[in-house]
Amino acid sequence: MTSPVVARPAAEPTVVKGGPSLSARVTSFMPVIALVVLLAALTIADPGFFTQRSLTAASMTAAPLIVMAVGATLVVLCGGIDLSIAAMASLSTVFLALWLPSLGALSTPAVIAAAAAFGAVQGVLHVVLRIPSFIVTLGGMSVFSAIALVVSDAGTVPVTDNSTLNWLTLYLGGIVPMSVVVALLVVTGIWVIMRFTPIQSWITATGYSESAARLAGSPVDYVKIGAFCVSGACAGLAAVMLVSRNFSGNPSMADNLLLPAVAAIVVGGTAITGGHGSVWRSVAGALVVTLLRVGLPIVGVPSAWEQILYGAIIVAAVALTLDRSKVLIIK
Repeated sequence: MTSPVVARPAAEPTVVKGGPSLSARVTSFMPVIALVVLLAALTIADPGFFTQRSLTAASMTAAPLIVMAVGATLVVLCGGIDLSIAAMASLSTVFLALWLPSLGALSTPAVIAAAAAFGAVQGVLHVVLRIPSFIVTLGGMSVFSAIALVVSDAGTVPVTDNSTLNWLTLYLGGIVPMSVVVALLVVTGIWVIMRFTPIQSWITATGYSESAARLAGSPVDYVKIGAFCVSGACAGLAAVMLVSRNFSGNPSMADNLLLPAVAAIVVGGTAITGGHGSVWRSVAGALVVTLLRVGLPIVGVPSAWEQILYGAIIVAAVALTLDRSKVLIIK
């Protein structure tokens, strides 16, 4: 007799748990964790640091850096880099100081528009001539610095009437500087536009794989030009903030902000290879860099070591955020 066939119970489906791992979640909050740890360390080193006056001064120092870093973040998310933002901001301070007597309140939007146009030109050169963004913006940095020296006669241009920029030196509610409010509004505006429009997906796709983005129908060229345009506009706005504080324009006023801006982007966790990151990450990175700039003298670190620390931070941050699956050969 044949044995009866016994039906076996169907195998239970394998459940694949989705979502980021715990380590990935912790990594995403690393900029905020680093900010809190650094703030605690500075407070321990100098108990007088954690006061409203000190934090207000630090936030005012961070405002121009936040604006510059957020604008350049869009270029990095597209897989490029903008090395001209500091030179463009310095040139914009000279333009603003020269235009204030004749244009008055219109000088601020005029400077921002001019910087945006410079950024757009660099984007067009990068897209149309297929020149790497590193080379285009490196050349732009040299050109903008030279123009600033020429139009300013290689000297400081004083601002005799700062009344049209005084609003940036005021305080909201007597506590929060208006420059910080403007910086946060800029970041929020960029984030909202990216979040609720296809722009974010276009930028992310361009950064991950430009060829795949083109095949998917993303307007890659316009996205890149737009990113450079926004980066230039943010450099112009940062220049307005600097002039409102220094009452002058100078062909090298913002030059020392290039390395901190790049450090803020990579410390914030935006991948230098593009496609991964956000503008809010760059805000956290800019605050970390600002606290380092303010706090190093407090703990007795010589200013000469500041650049060494920035360099080490950039190398370490790139090592942590580099998407090695996209870079098969490191040159």
